[in-house]
Amino acid sequence: MTHRAGLGFQPRDAFTGFFPGPPQGACAPRSADSICKGYGTVSSKMKVLLVRDVDKLGSAGDIKDVSGGFGRNYLIPQGLAVLATRGQIKQSEERVAAQKKRDLVARKDAEAVAARFNGQTIRFTARVGEQDRLYGSVTSADIAARLAVLAGTEIDRRRIELGEPIKRIGHFPITVRLMSGVEPVINIIVEGEEGSIQLPADPEAE
Repeated sequence: MTHRAGLGFQPRDAFTGFFPGPPQGACAPRSADSICKGYGTVSSKMKVLLVRDVDKLGSAGDIKDVSGGFGRNYLIPQGLAVLATRGQIKQSEERVAAQKKRDLVARKDAEAVAARFNGQTIRFTARVGEQDRLYGSVTSADIAARLAVLAGTEIDRRRIELGEPIKRIGHFPITVRLMSGVEPVINIIVEGEEGSIQLPADPEAE
């Protein structure tokens, strides 16, 4: 089986730090109607390309119409956006297209892994004390290590929805969130060294 890099399945920010800001001193108009060296008037609307996520405005890579004052006095000086020139828009579109291709590959990989995971049963055997309590526990890292064998690649333990380590015997359905919309469910069986636990019967099979 070909080993891939660890499955994080998280699209990366392709824009932060990529685009330069406007020339220093380019936006220092003498009046509200002054022309700002090609950057529009203070009172006009301007198109900016966000290079970072901006709350209530948009995400990195978005093209937004904003007021001239907001763009020049806040977004651009803070390094949150640049003027959306034709060249920068083209660069943005190329970056977005490349990122979409990477995201598509990541989703296909995640779906292939999910097909192997979904419905799988993983058993753990442990020493059991009183009231079916384990000496020790089964953690998300333990589960991730077992899943890595099935997937042929590392699985981030944070993808495993296990609120707390398992400290008793039993059957535990666990969701693995590989990425948005790709969430296989596996069965974790924890049993004592001397006994065996069976999965509950599927009522739909009767």
